[in-house]
Amino acid sequence: MSKPDDDAYIERSRAPLLEHLVELRGRLFVCVLALVVGFFISFFFVNPILEFLLRPLKVAQGLITLQHLAGHNNPFSLTMLKGVLGLTPLPPPAAGQELSPIATAILETFIVKVKIAAFGAIVITFPILGWQLYRFVAPGLYRKERLAFAPFLIASPVLFVMGAALVYYLMLPFVLWFSLNQQQLGAMTITLTPKVSEYLAIAIKLILAFGLCFQLPVVLALAGLAGLVTAKQLRAFWRFAVVIVFVIAAIFTPPDPISQLSLALPLVLLYEVSIWVVKLMELRRKKADDEVNAIVT
Repeated sequence: MSKPDDDAYIERSRAPLLEHLVELRGRLFVCVLALVVGFFISFFFVNPILEFLLRPLKVAQGLITLQHLAGHNNPFSLTMLKGVLGLTPLPPPAAGQELSPIATAILETFIVKVKIAAFGAIVITFPILGWQLYRFVAPGLYRKERLAFAPFLIASPVLFVMGAALVYYLMLPFVLWFSLNQQQLGAMTITLTPKVSEYLAIAIKLILAFGLCFQLPVVLALAGLAGLVTAKQLRAFWRFAVVIVFVIAAIFTPPDPISQLSLALPLVLLYEVSIWVVKLMELRRKKADDEVNAIVT
C-alpha cells in the first residue's frame, strides 16, 4: 500500500473513532446531568430519606424490647421475624432507653445530608445510567443481540432493589440487634451513642454493596452472551467462586457472621442461577444454529 493509501486508510479509521468519542461524551453528559438533578431532588427530600434509613435502627431497638418482654434471645423466632418485616408492630423502647444517633462535629450533619443526597442520586438514576450504557453499545449489536440484551435492562434494577431490600429489611435490623445485645458485660452496661455519620456510612455501604453484588447474574449472563464464558467453565469454577464470594462478603460487611452469611449465601445462589441462565442461552443458540444449518443444507 502506497503512502497516500496509508493516509486515506488512517483518516477512514479515525472518523468512526471520533464519532464514538463524541457519542460517548454525549452519553456521559446525560449521566452526569441525571446525577446532578437526582442529587438536588434527593437533597430536597433528605429528611424523609434520613428517617427511612434510620428505620433499621428503630427496628433493632424494638427487637430488644420485644426480646425482653418475650423472655428469650432467639432473633429468628416467628414473633421476631414478623416484627422485622413489619407484619406486627414492635413495642417502643422503654422510657430513657431511646437510642438516637449523635453528631460530634459542627458540619457533620450537613455532610451527612450531602452523602444521603448523593446516595439517593445514584439510586434514582440507576435506570438512566443503565439505559445510556445500553444505547452506547446497542449500535454495535445485531438485532437478535439487542433483543437478547433488553431483558437485562429490566433485570438489573430489579436485582439491585432485591439486594438493597435484603439489607434494609433483614440484615441491618439483625446486625444492629446483635450489636445492641453486646452492650451488657456482666453486671456492667455500656451505653451506646452511635454517630449518625458512622451509622449511615455502614447502611449506605451495605445497600450499595448488596445492590451491586446482586448484579452477578447480569454480568455473567452478558459474558456468556458475548462468548467470554460457558456454563461448563462456570461450573468448573464453582468451588473457587464460593471462596471468592465469602472473601467479598468479608470485605463489604461488618465483622459478624450474620451480615457475612447474609451476603455470601444469596451470592452463591445467584452464581448457581447464572450458570443455568448461561446454559439456557447456549441451548437456545445451539437450536438457532441447527435451524440455520438445516435451512442451508
